Amino acid sequence: MTYVAEEINSQPDLWRRAVTQAAEATGALPRGGERVAVVGCGTSWFMAMAYAALREAAGQGETDAFAGSEFPVDRPYDRIVAITRSGTTTEVLDILRKAGDRSTVLVGDVDTPAVTLARDVIALPWADERSVVQTRFATSALTLLRASLGEDLAKAADDARRALDLPLPLDPATIEQVTFVGRGWTNGLAQEAALKCREAATFWTEAYPAMDFRHGPISISTTGRAVWAFGEVPAGLREDVEATGATFVHDPDIDPVAHLIVAQRFAVALAEHKGLNPDEPRHLTRSVVLS
Repeated sequence: MTYVAEEINSQPDLWRRAVTQAAEATGALPRGGERVAVVGCGTSWFMAMAYAALREAAGQGETDAFAGSEFPVDRPYDRIVAITRSGTTTEVLDILRKAGDRSTVLVGDVDTPAVTLARDVIALPWADERSVVQTRFATSALTLLRASLGEDLAKAADDARRALDLPLPLDPATIEQVTFVGRGWTNGLAQEAALKCREAATFWTEAYPAMDFRHGPISISTTGRAVWAFGEVPAGLREDVEATGATFVHDPDIDPVAHLIVAQRFAVALAEHKGLNPDEPRHLTRSVVLS
């Protein structure tokens, strides 16, 4: 079994640990009413997108999410939350240096510069990974952040266990292309699912807000392709997709992050079908460190 497959399978237990740690990390997390920016790169940015939408929806205050390279350094925020598995990503470290005593970092590798630069550190070494393709650190960090907003995630953890055994909704041997869509906080999950398939299997995927999908992207939908939806589905979207001949994938009975686990498994299955090793993704390293 590959590292990434083992790490995918470990997620249900780690989510329960993340919920417990959320209760212990209250002082390091944004307080209600604070204006917050959440930053990350790649997968961490997509988790930032999900948390930012959830925090605003919970009435906790204005919350923006940025890719590390696009953070508006002169914009006033009460708190800057950085998500970084490696603790070495150049763009995130640059933000932490400028953030000073406004910063909180969620980090996997605790022996890294991010830990020394942030005022508050939420360490998740138990969710760190050997694989380049990130899975369990991202979902554990998001679970901790969801729990900090007061969500009851007992069902989500149970759904995560079930997601490991659900049949894959698409056949890697016959599917040509997948577009992932989400609404609100699940937009970040859609982006992350698409990234997993690109990273692990060099597979053609796209991702869009579900409501925006019909404003152009639907034009590529056809037989042999699929649209995979997370969370709430706009009225009529399934019918519009199926009219193109494409397959529509949606599971309203499972927590959306648990549904992401199914997409992670699909990415690994795609890689295996193509004879690729998902632990050795093309052109990628575990952390991007720029000179």
